[in-house]
Amino acid sequence: MSRFTAPPGDRDDIAPPVPSARALQRGSVGRVTSRGVVVGAVAVLLAGVGASADAASGPASGGTASGDAVVSGAVVDSGHDVIVGTTHNVVFPVTVSGSDDSGLSFADVDLKGPHGGFYTTDASCETATACTTVFTVNAHPAPGSDDPVDLANADAGTWSVDALVDTNDGDSVFAPGVASFHLKRAARLTVDATPEPVAKGSRITVTGKLARANWDTYRYAGYAGRAVELQFRPKGGSTYTTVATVTTSATGTLRTTVKAVKDGYWRWNFTGSTTTGPAKATGDYVDVRP
Repeated sequence: MSRFTAPPGDRDDIAPPVPSARALQRGSVGRVTSRGVVVGAVAVLLAGVGASADAASGPASGGTASGDAVVSGAVVDSGHDVIVGTTHNVVFPVTVSGSDDSGLSFADVDLKGPHGGFYTTDASCETATACTTVFTVNAHPAPGSDDPVDLANADAGTWSVDALVDTNDGDSVFAPGVASFHLKRAARLTVDATPEPVAKGSRITVTGKLARANWDTYRYAGYAGRAVELQFRPKGGSTYTTVATVTTSATGTLRTTVKAVKDGYWRWNFTGSTTTGPAKATGDYVDVRP
């Protein structure tokens, strides 16, 4: 797995600049051995749901507290999973919070994932108690790059966050495992309900396919053996109700039959897994006639 920096002309979806980025030289972990600063933002890699760990305090180099510096938690992507497909870069913030009597000044944030995945970036703190860094993730090849892809399928899953925070009076505090999150492969669902129209009381066949991003091939492929909900929304209604649950085939396909009772929309709904994001098909309308 490697890091990729998009050319400036291709970075419309990248977040605003992170002020005063610097490189803190610490031992590398996993497959990435250097950090890079990108035009206006630091591009590195990966993440989803933020979760605070116990607050850490004291100097980065020792085991005893020095001063009042505390790292109290971190939030990844505003508490959302980071879900990546095969086409676009995904940009997300990691905000580290804490306190010190002199105020926080700078944060270095490391992301650690399955199979030695490691990414890092840093930024000046925007307030005395909060420091936001920005990460950029991709799972698609970029023209003209020898090593363009950040992600492989093995990287999907739970990641952790380490933070090294400096204070205005020169202290530092290191907080390992201050947060965790999920980095997930994007999913897609299709649906087709037939026949249309249909006589009331007759049966309709609802088919579809669940596919998810393959970060090794840069394409979507069928997701086998997953439970997917068949849902119905009556004409004029606003809420879908689950009427059946079907397991995908070895190629990700879905098929079931249901009785046609009233006009409305049919769709498949996948709630997601630890490695794959959720997906909903666009409802397929069926006209039921007396």
